[in-house]
Amino acid sequence: MTALIRSLAGARCSSWRCPGVIPRGAHMRPSPLLHREGARMLAGASRPLTGHSRAHSRGQHTEAADPAEVDLKRLEGGDDGIVEVLMCRHKARNALGHVFVSQMRELVSALSHDSAARVVVFRSLVPKVFCAGADLKERALMNNAESDLFVHGLRSLMTQIASLPVPTIAAMDGVALGGGLELALACDLRTAAYSAQMGLIETTRGLLPGAGGSQRLPRMVGITLAKELIFTGKRVGGQTALEMGLVNRAVEQNQTGDAAYREALSLAREILPQAPIAVRMAKEAMNKGVEVDIASAMAIERMCYARVIPTRDRQEGMAAFIEKRPPRYTGE
Repeated sequence: MTALIRSLAGARCSSWRCPGVIPRGAHMRPSPLLHREGARMLAGASRPLTGHSRAHSRGQHTEAADPAEVDLKRLEGGDDGIVEVLMCRHKARNALGHVFVSQMRELVSALSHDSAARVVVFRSLVPKVFCAGADLKERALMNNAESDLFVHGLRSLMTQIASLPVPTIAAMDGVALGGGLELALACDLRTAAYSAQMGLIETTRGLLPGAGGSQRLPRMVGITLAKELIFTGKRVGGQTALEMGLVNRAVEQNQTGDAAYREALSLAREILPQAPIAVRMAKEAMNKGVEVDIASAMAIERMCYARVIPTRDRQEGMAAFIEKRPPRYTGE
């Protein structure tokens, strides 16, 4: 606990930009990841993956063995600060295969150091699917040791997502099963269409949730309900998920099949005007505090609060209140 408090006290309160962060893209067009050349890798390994790159500015197009299965888009204008992680492995319903996981890991790693991102929305471009879970075809080719290594990397990826410093929202417009639901559980908030189906179905395949689901679901809906869902492998729709606290908002699906995404975007727009550092510190205080006793949690809150006091945003918030005007936060 002492080490944790010291790490909080010693961290910087100002946001910063990391070299190599994914550049801003166009509002309506995804900006693809630039993947390094190399062999496919097991999730969690440090070897580079085969990918493809496109140079839009020069009109060049270079294809390699593996197309982008995860992409990124930055919104602009009034939505500047909202970043969308786009899952687009169409042929395999966003199944969590080697390439998908490797590309997601690279993207999330870049976002973790990106001060321009204020809210991250995870969404699918595959109709009626958020993420179908494990790639069973790939898994069938692995021996026991390889399977264990891959799942370890998958668990590490979900921890990476959960550790992003800004609020994250999963927009489930379709199926989110097994590892797909675990990905959504790693996000801070979730929206779902009523027609979406979600569940930790691993016990129906002779497994148990191995990418954090057995730990995050009980913390979210309570131990008794989580046990029922995991023991039975039950699937639930968006309305039921809302009633049990599995999702924050649920809506009727629309004709374009993106109602949950639209609701996630609405939620992101409610977060966007708030002071960026304050939101980040609030997330850190809650995430760390919920895992310790109340006295230690209060100490964590105090450390996080202390990091907000010297910021320009706090001064701006006070000034805006006195002058009866909307605050203009800069993240400083």
